[in-house]
Parts: sequence; structure tokens; C-alpha cells
Amino acid sequence: MGNFINNAPLALVMVLLVIGFVFLVKGADFFVEGSSSVAKRFNVPSLIIGLTIVAMGTSLPETAVSVTASLVDNNALAVSNAVGSNIFNLMVVIGFCAVMTPVAVDKQTLKRDFPFSVLCAVFLLAFGFIGMELGHVDGAILLVLFAVYIIVLVRIALKHKNSGVAVEEEGEIKLLSMPRSLIYIVLGGASIAVGGDMVVDSASRIAIDFGMSQTLVGLTIVSIGTSLPELVTSIVAARKNEVDMALGNAIGSNVFNFLMVLGIASAISPIAFITENIIDIIILIVFSIVVWIMAWTKTKLNKGEGLIMLALYIAYAVYIFVR
Repeated sequence: MGNFINNAPLALVMVLLVIGFVFLVKGADFFVEGSSSVAKRFNVPSLIIGLTIVAMGTSLPETAVSVTASLVDNNALAVSNAVGSNIFNLMVVIGFCAVMTPVAVDKQTLKRDFPFSVLCAVFLLAFGFIGMELGHVDGAILLVLFAVYIIVLVRIALKHKNSGVAVEEEGEIKLLSMPRSLIYIVLGGASIAVGGDMVVDSASRIAIDFGMSQTLVGLTIVSIGTSLPELVTSIVAARKNEVDMALGNAIGSNVFNFLMVLGIASAISPIAFITENIIDIIILIVFSIVVWIMAWTKTKLNKGEGLIMLALYIAYAVYIFVR
């Protein structure tokens, strides 16, 4: 695939990039649907499936891109994809929602999830700053933290459910036949692998042709492409005034991107850090704290705050293009 893309016309490369994103998104959908159905057949509660398989599924495109980039030693793309997706999820996805309709903020998101997401970014910053790379051990630590995070979420959810407290559950899970479920899982996994390969190779070729750095491509084209499903879903939810879980979902996705995506990628192959990666993580931490403060003051994000978030992202986008 790499040799073909390197020798193909630029217009075709851009088409292949879009096709790669489609493969990633649809592949993740198939994989999640098949896996959820299998889990349901083994009597795994819908709540647990939602907190694990379905939640991880939203980060599968980022995982595929970062792991593929790591395997082909395109490390700048691996880190910038995860960091760029997190900044886009927080500032653009939630910012758009807040502009369209006030976004309510759950107390647990403010007290538990937000601080933990900032802590994850600080951990990543520390790991990257020491030795300027994420090594095998760093990846293992991130994956252990991810496992602990999932276990804590599941235990809290089950405790609330058993105590009679209302718990947000995923929508009704489709129960497919076992053969169909397995086909969905295999097709989904294959689509994710092919899509990740196409996106990484196409993005690399575009970066070369336009004289852009791999970091800039990862922070813009790739991170936005892998986050578009979340943006579309959130806009549709905002139009229906159903954005109660929007901020919590974005924060959860950011935690998954750092701990699971970069954990897997660096456990497979060490990921080198560059100065721009350090700066971008610091910017993400600052943005997170700003949004945290805005959400804490009123326990909701309104139109004005949404516009501030979008303006900050535009300023950041200008900065990364100029630097």
C-alpha cells in the first residue's frame, strides 16, 4: 500500500485518505456491534458493555492510526494524532455543542473525570520529557492505568446501579447471530487495519508534497478526520437537546486516547517525542484547566463559553500552522 500511495497522483492520495477514514469509522462500528452482541450472548450486562467495548470503540480509529504509525516508525504522527484528537474533542466538539445549546456538566465529571484527564496529560508530559520518548515500560504503565480506570468506572457504575441510583446506559444492543457477530468482528478488524494503513500512508505522502511536518498533519488532517464521527454525533444530539453526557463522553474519550491509544502504540514500538509534542500537551493541559474552570463556575457550558472554546482552538490552529 505504501509504495502504491507514494507513486500515485496527489488527487488520488487525497481520495484514498478519505476512503481510509471511512474504513476506520465503519470498521469501528462493525467491530463494536459484533463484539457487543457476543458479550450480550454471554450475559454481560449492557452497562459493562457500554463502559468497555462501546467506549473503547470510539477510540479505535485513533488507535489504528497511532499503532500503524508506530509500527512504521512514523512516531510524530502517532503522538500528534492522539494529542490533536483530544484538543479537537474538547474545544471543537464540546464548543459546538455549547454554542447550539447549554451543556450540563455532571458533578462526577468535574470531581473525578476532569482531574484524571488532566493527570493523564501530565503523566504523558512527564514520560515524554524524560528521555524524549515513550518506551515499552511507559506504554505498559499507561495500559495498567487504563485497566485501573476501567475497573474503577465499572465498580462505581455497578455500585450505583445496585443502590438504586439512576445510571446512564448505552442504547439497546443489537443481538446478532453468532456467525454474523464473528463476521462483523473480523470485517471490522480488517477494515480498521486497512483504514489505519491508508490514513498513515496518505497523510505521510500529503505532508511530503505540501512540505508539512508529520506533526502538523497529525494535529490537523488526521486528528480531525478521526474525530469527525464524535463531532457529527454531538451536533445531532445538540439539535435534539440531548447533550447531557457530551462533556463526560469527550473527557472519557480523551482519557482513552492517552492511556489506551498511546499505551498500545508505545508498548509495541517506542515513540520518540519532539519539542512540538511537549508544547502541544502543555497547551492541552491549559485548555483542559480553562474548560474545567468554566464548567465549575456554573456547572454548565453556555453559548458564550462555547464561542471562547472555538476561538481558542482557532488561535491554536493558526499557531501550529505558523510555527
